[in-house]
Amino acid sequence: MSVKYNGKHLAKFIRPEEYDTIFPQVELAHQQLESRSGAGNDFLGWLDLPVNYDKEEFARIKEAAKKIREDSDVLLVAGIGGSYLGARAVVEAVKGLYHNDTEDGLKIYFCGNTISPTYLNDIIKVTKGKRFSINVISKSGTTTETALAFRVLRKLLEDSVGPEEANKRIYATTDRAKGTLKQLADAQGWPTFVVPDDVGACAGIDIDALMKGAADAREAYSVCSKDNDAYRYAMTRNILYRKGKVVETLAAFEPDFTMMNEWYKQLFGESEGKDQKGLMPTSCIFSTDLHSMGQFLQDGSRTMFETYVDIKNTREDFYIEPLEGNFDGLNFLADQNMSVVNRKAMEGTILAHNDGGVPIGVIEVDSLDAYNVGYLIYFFWKACAVSGYLLSVNPFDQPGVESYKKNMFALLGKPGYEDRKAELEAKLG
Repeated sequence: MSVKYNGKHLAKFIRPEEYDTIFPQVELAHQQLESRSGAGNDFLGWLDLPVNYDKEEFARIKEAAKKIREDSDVLLVAGIGGSYLGARAVVEAVKGLYHNDTEDGLKIYFCGNTISPTYLNDIIKVTKGKRFSINVISKSGTTTETALAFRVLRKLLEDSVGPEEANKRIYATTDRAKGTLKQLADAQGWPTFVVPDDVGACAGIDIDALMKGAADAREAYSVCSKDNDAYRYAMTRNILYRKGKVVETLAAFEPDFTMMNEWYKQLFGESEGKDQKGLMPTSCIFSTDLHSMGQFLQDGSRTMFETYVDIKNTREDFYIEPLEGNFDGLNFLADQNMSVVNRKAMEGTILAHNDGGVPIGVIEVDSLDAYNVGYLIYFFWKACAVSGYLLSVNPFDQPGVESYKKNMFALLGKPGYEDRKAELEAKLG
């Protein structure tokens, strides 16, 4: 199996019979997912996506990616939330954090995920003197952060190449049939896609391998048993939560996993944080964060547990040679690959934190290639859905996200929010 959940460091914190006790609830959650009878059942397209995706659309995605790589120097991806994070996480996990600098060809930059004017101006500077295309990702087309960035970038593109040519360089990933962006795309003749795999294709990622990994994971995690690794992870999270462990830290010893960490936080935070319940998802990249968060994890409040992503094979390695004079005292590390040193740092950290009273689970992944990243994504999807049902929340809605939007619209004077505006301004003093 490409992804495995290892719970050997949990033995001091969870008794075997506790898995037996919670498993009937997992069986119910599994049944609700498979029969599409649970809360949020109209948002379960992801369950069979790896095998039921639109093959014709996939071919169009590949053609669009080929065109973008041929006619553009830069692809600007405007989106926020899971769509943006998923695309960026896959690209950086597979290609590396610095793929724009280390590889020739198309450069990919992400925007529309913030209202910061500084960030938007920096994105505009990236396009100066460059041929660029835009992929706007939004189910509705009216999400403020994305729509505002797209408004600016679309005009920039039209001013650069003219409206007719600009329409040939804009691609919309949106709802299949409805929404403002879908209507606009149809009117302007922009190619539209339902899933954001075009970003990975543009980056030169083997999206067939990505989907194959997800399909194999779907098959592996379709069996309801205590040996189902995705379910084992979901059970562990909830057992520890019921023991007062209210914070989970996802940690990896690989910087290329940074945006996967961010995607995990979006997935679990948005899915589980409801009804004043849920685990707080946090993340670290070690060994960097061991010099900051490591102190808290080692000696701080015992309200958290850690989940490590153990990447067995790195994309590249580096052989450490001995240094004449040994002035830095590091020759004891010489004559071996740096991946070995990194692994020993991980093992030492796990043992130290575990001895310090932190429950630790380990998600073992063969590598961060397209196949394994696809497998890992589905692992988290399935675990998150079951974990949400174990919490007795609907994992597939986000009612709390609307609260800040209503306040923001009111304070900005959006028509229809006049009464709320006065009330909020009074609170602000």
